[in-house]
Amino acid sequence: MTRKISLVVADDHDCIRAGIRCLLRDKPELEIVGEAAHLSGLADLLDACPCDVVVSDIGMPGLDGDNSAVPLLRRLLRRKPHPRVVVLTMERRAHVLSGLLSIGVTGIVDKRDAPYALIDAIEAVAAGGIDLSAQVRTALEAAEPRLLPRDGTMSAREWEVFQLYARGLAVHEIAARLQRSGKTISTQKRTAMRKLGLETEADLINYAKQIGLV
Repeated sequence: MTRKISLVVADDHDCIRAGIRCLLRDKPELEIVGEAAHLSGLADLLDACPCDVVVSDIGMPGLDGDNSAVPLLRRLLRRKPHPRVVVLTMERRAHVLSGLLSIGVTGIVDKRDAPYALIDAIEAVAAGGIDLSAQVRTALEAAEPRLLPRDGTMSAREWEVFQLYARGLAVHEIAARLQRSGKTISTQKRTAMRKLGLETEADLINYAKQIGLV
């Protein structure tokens, strides 16, 4: 008997979650073990409900006006072991899609793609692969080369520096807080930007806003 792939599904639209349930009715090997309609619900589910794959939108109601699931997903993807993540989104901006790949998301499906694209993505990431739906691939391929993901995933230290810098701390302030040299902090900041395909300070701030850091 084939082992079932367990799923947690998160989207703030009831109709989307209902549509996913309907889509999976004919796929007995795919089992939804939890659903969330907001970020706090997703966080609680991820702590209490082990799963193989998380299917999540990146824009959902959260606490204190924060409506981005990206920081939560990134923390999840830093766990060892961690479930695979498929993002289900309407997002078409290449730098945001690229950023999702840079934090370790391995499946991205545009909500405008055919329904089977989500099943393909779930099965692909559960098997250890990477899957981008047709519209996501088109958006990335049409982007300027600088917006495409480079050199793999950011390290935990690079992400830490990136977040602090995006929130307004100067390099010397970050160095003092993290007890590292200014040269090390500058290098980690540049490396993080390169991996995200960001070239300028404006690119950095714009990206940080898009994922809910500032």
